[in-house]
Amino acid sequence: MRIAHFDCFSGISGDMVLGAVIDAGVPVEAIRAVLDSLGLPIKLEVEKVKRCGFAATKANVEAADQEDYRFLADVEAILARGTLTAKQRELALTIFRKVAVAESTVHGMPLERVHFHEVGALDSIADIVGAAVGLDLLGVEMFTSSPVPTGSGTVKCAHGVMPVPTPGTAELLKGVPLAPSIIKTELTTPTGAAILTTVAREYVATPEMTIERIGHGAGTKDFLEQPNILRIMVGLANGRREPAGDTETDTIAILETNLDDVPAEVIGFCVERLFAAGAFDVFTVPIQMKKNRPGVLLSVICQPEKSRELEAILFRETGTFGVRRTSATRTKLQREAVTVSTPWGPVKAKRGWRADGFEVFTPEYEDCARVAREQNIPLRDVFAMVIAAHSRS
Repeated sequence: MRIAHFDCFSGISGDMVLGAVIDAGVPVEAIRAVLDSLGLPIKLEVEKVKRCGFAATKANVEAADQEDYRFLADVEAILARGTLTAKQRELALTIFRKVAVAESTVHGMPLERVHFHEVGALDSIADIVGAAVGLDLLGVEMFTSSPVPTGSGTVKCAHGVMPVPTPGTAELLKGVPLAPSIIKTELTTPTGAAILTTVAREYVATPEMTIERIGHGAGTKDFLEQPNILRIMVGLANGRREPAGDTETDTIAILETNLDDVPAEVIGFCVERLFAAGAFDVFTVPIQMKKNRPGVLLSVICQPEKSRELEAILFRETGTFGVRRTSATRTKLQREAVTVSTPWGPVKAKRGWRADGFEVFTPEYEDCARVAREQNIPLRDVFAMVIAAHSRS
């Protein structure tokens, strides 16, 4: 398995990630072409610099200051007109949505009313989109990271002087092991935290890997105490064969709890909350517990970094006394989101495939259900029409 490891000994920011992937061999022209396609007044410049005597690549985004705030819908519209691949666009959207959820939490407001401050600025948009493109072009199947130092002291932001880490950054780093730091400034920014927690599947000081290449991304400041550099090490995980290239793998967390005294309505509400918080899947299985009591096994599949947040929901909503947590390696088909033209308009679907020609096509339920309601036709007829339309395309 090909992996990439973030060595965040001096924190992480969007421009450090961008500089590191370019230094690791991603063509800057490929990233610049996508940024140009966004139609924004931004320009990416790259230079070689030194931090405490060590060479690194500094990614500089030239952009005018803008006073207008951007909402999540504004950012989604910007990404929709760019030439990102489906995978790159989804990664960038996930990062922005992660920031929006964190801001919604710390400010106590609905998601649609959250307006981006620093992360909605042109340079931050360029950092996130450029990082999404660069991380995809690294061609790895799994990202790991060292524990993350946030820095210390205070920092001035849009809401005034705040302690480090700022509330948004701290929210984004829930479930991530932190590392101490003597540097009296912000080492990990909200942009860096959002990028890292979106892609990293495991947090270890040093993974078992054979390094093939290393990228060094420079931060803006040059500290006396340590090099302000983010390292990305790319290579093969030791003891694992190179995959055939027709499937993807990642690491997931599985949370389970046995319930025998919880009303069905409470379990249903808990399931809703778990999905809303970002669970991949939630399901129940009837079980027979001790003393012959009938019960329910409630299972949650999620990203490892979401485990603590989702565990808190399980404890709060069900009153359970314990939650089991395990990790598993998941093998996935190559996949893409597609849109199929039908007599009732476009309908979204997913396509999965292997290199040997095996393919799976699944219409999206929500879109098909919408068509069925609008046209007053059976849902199964909509599914059949979408599948037939795809087979003809």
